[in-house]
Amino acid sequence: MKEKRNLHLKVQEMCECYSSTDPLKSMSQMVNEADADEAAVKWIALATLHGINANAKSISISISGEAVHVIAEYRPAELPAPNRAIAEKIMASVREITHIEDAKGRLPLALGVRDSSVDVEVKVKSKKDKQTVTLEFGK
Repeated sequence: MKEKRNLHLKVQEMCECYSSTDPLKSMSQMVNEADADEAAVKWIALATLHGINANAKSISISISGEAVHVIAEYRPAELPAPNRAIAEKIMASVREITHIEDAKGRLPLALGVRDSSVDVEVKVKSKKDKQTVTLEFGK
């Protein structure tokens, strides 16, 4: 039987684990990870760490058709995107952590990172063939 631990706690543990790494480099190496569930949690942690380290306003991941895009807003820049299977797991993981079940929703999420806590505003939006999750920092 596979253990189903709290995803929120797993994200915080991954933040701690990867806190001294280069999040962008780690994100760019995730494209072919075999375990999409684990990779989704890892991606959320790495995106959070990158947002904090780079003083980003927000980081969004979108799935539209077969394409996956990740955009950081501190200056226009596209970040390394995971493959579609991982991106779909990211969407599902964020929805499970936040309990946002509607097509559109917004909730604050407190994450323990390093020796403090970070408040991230999570936005979820789904319409037709496009899904987007945005992590907003500094709210």
